[in-house]
Order: sequence, then C-alpha cells, then structure tokens
Amino acid sequence: MESLYKSETGKAEILNLYNQKLKDLNINYRYHEIETAFGKTNVIVTGDSSKPPILVVHGSNGCAPIALETYSGLESHFQIFAVDVLAQPNKSVETRLSMKNDDYGKWLHEVIDNLELKNATLAGFSFGGLVILKTLEFKDNNIKEVFLTAPAYIANGNPLKALFKVFIPMKRYMKSKKIKYVERFLNQLFTEKDDFALQFLSKVFLHFTMDFTPVPVINRREANSIKTPITLITAKNDLMFPGAKMIKRANRIFPSLKKTVLLEQSKHVQNKIDNKRIVNLICDDFE
Repeated sequence: MESLYKSETGKAEILNLYNQKLKDLNINYRYHEIETAFGKTNVIVTGDSSKPPILVVHGSNGCAPIALETYSGLESHFQIFAVDVLAQPNKSVETRLSMKNDDYGKWLHEVIDNLELKNATLAGFSFGGLVILKTLEFKDNNIKEVFLTAPAYIANGNPLKALFKVFIPMKRYMKSKKIKYVERFLNQLFTEKDDFALQFLSKVFLHFTMDFTPVPVINRREANSIKTPITLITAKNDLMFPGAKMIKRANRIFPSLKKTVLLEQSKHVQNKIDNKRIVNLICDDFE
C-alpha cells in the first residue's frame, strides 16, 4: 500500500508534533495497539480504570492527543480511550475506509470489543461524529450513549462557501507555502486562535495526502434505526455543518435524539470555554 505521507521527513515532522501535543497535556497514559481487520489501530488510554469508559474520536486531519485536549476534564467521571482514526495523520495504519459503507462502524466496534468496553459512551467531533454515527448504524448494542459535537454526516453547509473560504486557501498554501493561507483557513473554521492547529495543519497540508471525498449525509431510514440516546451539540456559525440546519434535520430523523445544544458564538471548532461547557454537559449526565 502506498503511504499517505508524501515523504518520511514529513511524516516524522507530523508525528513529532503529535508527540509534543501529548507531552504538553501532562497526563498519565498508555498506548494500546489493536489488531483489526482493517489494520493496526492506536488508542491512548488515560484515567481511572474503576470509572465508566468513554471513547473519544477526533476530527478530520486530526489525532488522539487533540481529542484528549478537546475533552479535557472528562477524567473526573470516566476512563478515557482516545482512538487514532485510520488514514489520518496519526499513529494508526493508513488504510482509508469508505464513508459510503459500514466499514467505519465495523472498525470501531472491533476496537470497542478488543478493549473489552461494556456499555461505553462515545463522544466525537466533526468527522469523529460521522465515525460514531456509522458505528451506531452498523449496530448500537454495547453503546450506552453518544455525544456529537459539530458532527459530519447530518447536514452539510453551502459547498460554494466551503470552496472559496476553506479549500481554496488550503490549496493556495500547498502551492505557495505562505502561512497566511493557513491562517485564513483557520479563521473560517476556528472560533479562537490555535497555535498548535497552525503548526500541525501547515505540516499536514504539505506532507499528507488528505481525503477530499464529499461528505455524505445519513438517510432517514438509517437514522430511524438508531436506538442509542444522542446528544447533539452544534455551532451557529459553522461553515461546514451549520448548527441550526443540523438541529432541524436531526429532530426530524433521529427518534433517539435526547438533547440538542446550539452554541451561539461558535464556529466549526469550539473555543476552550465551549469545550468546557461540552465536557460539563457530558459529566452532568452521569451525576
């Protein structure tokens, strides 16, 4: 299989940033490498094993340390399992799964079963939300509840806006290597400035082969089949997956929708205040 990394040097630079982010979190953790039918999957495990399990899933072009930072504070109520999604710039294998079938669902259930998690809670952001919904589509037994933040796969934004405000700046950076284009990209998607995202994505855009496949949306029949309680957190100013539009559709198609939250001041990627609000929402549910 041809590597998704364009060079060994680029791969090393990306994984060095992965390691640095994990170090900066200043947590006790262990790696758990899992063999699945789709290849080796890396999971970072942290927290008290006597607490209920929660599995967190990062977004597109991301990694487990970013998810651990996003959901910082969950360790007060859970043992946390942060998974490196396949074919992303992280420590899992580079096998690219299809968003059009149930491969993501099969894969994540293999991970959950291998970890021997019982009645697990799942939380995911953006593309991680798609992975979780695919998991519920495949089968939703052994999953207690899910929390989706600005998830892909429910309602997409205006493709022309995404083209001009997100994808063209990305392509201009890849051609010119001028950091101002990454900053323009981040300004459209991030609620607050994120220095690590600037470092990490400037390397990913240059050195990693990204998946530009259009994101599908779940159909009503599949959504109706899901029985697991869903809490949906959306962002009002989300260019990729508009919050109000998503809540409107989710209310129509998910019989198991438990709660919706619209973050009024948020773009696609939340700031630290809203991340804390999301963590508190998850923890309060388990009081």
